[in-house]
Amino acid sequence: METEAVFIIGTLFFTGFIAGRVASRFGLPAVTGYILAGVLLNPQVSGIISPSFVNSSDLVTTMTLSIITFSVGASLYLPRIKKVGKTIGVVALFEAQFANLFIALGFALLIPILVPEMAQYAIPIALLFGALGSPTDPSATLAVAHQFKCDGPVTRTVMGVAAMDDGIGMLNYSIAAATAVILIAHNSFTAGSVLSPLLRIGSSLVIGALIGSLFALLEKKMNIRSTSQMLALLLGSLYSCYGVSVLLNADPLLAVMTLGFVVVNAGEWCRQIPDKVSGSIEEIVFILFFTVSGMKLDFGVLKSSALLVLLFVILRVSGKFAGTHIGARLTSAPNPVRKYTAFCLVPQGGIVIGLALVLHSMPAFQPFADTLVSVILGTVVINELIGPLLSKWALKKAGEIHA
Repeated sequence: METEAVFIIGTLFFTGFIAGRVASRFGLPAVTGYILAGVLLNPQVSGIISPSFVNSSDLVTTMTLSIITFSVGASLYLPRIKKVGKTIGVVALFEAQFANLFIALGFALLIPILVPEMAQYAIPIALLFGALGSPTDPSATLAVAHQFKCDGPVTRTVMGVAAMDDGIGMLNYSIAAATAVILIAHNSFTAGSVLSPLLRIGSSLVIGALIGSLFALLEKKMNIRSTSQMLALLLGSLYSCYGVSVLLNADPLLAVMTLGFVVVNAGEWCRQIPDKVSGSIEEIVFILFFTVSGMKLDFGVLKSSALLVLLFVILRVSGKFAGTHIGARLTSAPNPVRKYTAFCLVPQGGIVIGLALVLHSMPAFQPFADTLVSVILGTVVINELIGPLLSKWALKKAGEIHA
């Protein structure tokens, strides 16, 4: 069994790495290649990987997703957020929440028609899909911006918005998951049931803040300066934060995101930590996470959920466009920002797949867990394929491609 596991891990790294490089050669994000590598290794496609490994891969998902979530929190460096101005904050809030609202309303109305057997779960499913529609993957647009040396109001707005709406999406996810559990259990909305999600979110923020502060204190007292020592302390703090949150029935991902936020704002040396993480282990984490995600894709469920995938893509893009336009108008943003920013917010990747996999492991959501993951993976592949093309077109129309 151990030999088989070692072979599988080696195959994941090798296949994912090659597929990521091939995708980059074709102008696609490397994460698209990682997902397609996972699809190739899927037990329903090649049979190279056994279904038992896929079914027992939650530990790999948890460990890699924790690092990705930490990076989301670490992107929220306060001086940088203040510098980007009011427009980015308002646009991020509106585009994330309009995507959430459009998807939630659309799914609540149409699931009983499109998937009658799941009609009794229409509201919980709608809330969860709405929350999963909020985040944006900035890596595809960032790759285009770097390749063509883009600069201007649209580019700067997109980078700021993409960094902030992952945090908004995490809060949406926490509220939606707690509310959906109550609805599925048929509990009435008492004062306790309303306060329970708020208490869970509050405890997650406290746990992340305390362990983040402890990390900053230890880093300062121990005078840690080497990258290897810093990574050892960081991973210890990160996984302790995740484990404590699970034990205390808090939201582990929200706690880890808070940890990242506290660490990056703790001091000059701590501010360098996210870049050191990116340079040291980011590609390893992404290869493992996205290939395992592709291996979990159930093609039978995906085929039966094709209409839901299409519905999700249309509603999410519509919400992003409406929210961006309204937010930009309210803050009197330049005309190119109003017209072209939303085209660059289509890509969707890491964090939303992770959240879907976490929901898949929760017993309350088992009646529709496979559909949830398959729809999200299907939409991510579509959004990651068309996203870079839309970003390039929009930045060219905005006059910000200079190479």
